[in-house]
Amino acid sequence: MTEVIGVRFKNVGEVYYFDPKGQKLEQGEMVIVETARGLECGEVALTNREVPDEEIVQPFRAMVRRANKDDLKKVEVNRQKEKEAFQVCAKKIAEHKLDMKLVDVEYSFDNTKIMFYFTAEGRVDFRDLVKDLAGVFRTRIELRQIGVRDEAKMLGGIGICGRPFCCNSFLGGFQPVSIKMAKEQGLSLNPVKISGTCGRLMCCLKYEQEAYLDLIRRTPRLNSVVNTPEGRGVVIDQNLLTGMLTVRMDKDPEAAPQIFNVKDVRPVRDGNRNRKEAEETAPAEKE
Repeated sequence: MTEVIGVRFKNVGEVYYFDPKGQKLEQGEMVIVETARGLECGEVALTNREVPDEEIVQPFRAMVRRANKDDLKKVEVNRQKEKEAFQVCAKKIAEHKLDMKLVDVEYSFDNTKIMFYFTAEGRVDFRDLVKDLAGVFRTRIELRQIGVRDEAKMLGGIGICGRPFCCNSFLGGFQPVSIKMAKEQGLSLNPVKISGTCGRLMCCLKYEQEAYLDLIRRTPRLNSVVNTPEGRGVVIDQNLLTGMLTVRMDKDPEAAPQIFNVKDVRPVRDGNRNRKEAEETAPAEKE
């Protein structure tokens, strides 16, 4: 076991482990740490704790110091520089007539590198652009192409649910989302209704999936035979969230279906198979 602190460098970014060097830190404190990109200022997201050695990604670097007033002032100055660099880069992109969209700019804490994030439909030859930017800023320039989901996470916005984007609010990273999840959650398969502003399947399909799978395991399936307080019937509709089942009763199939809570019904083992066999072996009606 190794003592670590978790540090993130963006509002809702991934958390990285660092050696606290025996210091006790509080959540929300700003610290200076050494990364592969040089010195960076980040926020303590996870306080001192011990984690298994196999969870630590090497090289395991140590915290340099708590951020002081000068460090925090430098961070603010860098934020202002990023806004100016964005305008310069956007102008240069237009001059070179490149088919790319600038999304964000990030200065390293020590100003040794500037990162420009952009989106594009395909590959872009930006070598001349890098030369121009290096001539303007006199430092190392790096352009990084990102996907539309990363763009939404960086820019933020309001989703179709009326709340801020999950990726920009609390999701640290992206996970694979499939159309199968929408089917299991009983959602419309209309792409417009299950896609986020980024145009990809909504992230909430993933982190709600485990709850839906648990509900599916505890809820009788459609067309399954169940015993209810009113007798035996067949499930013709279900609402996983409310736990209500619509059942067509065997004693009066032509009557209006009845609604029961999932707690009040009991599935009949092999009910579907037995009912199918009965229908196949039943004598044909005389003409």
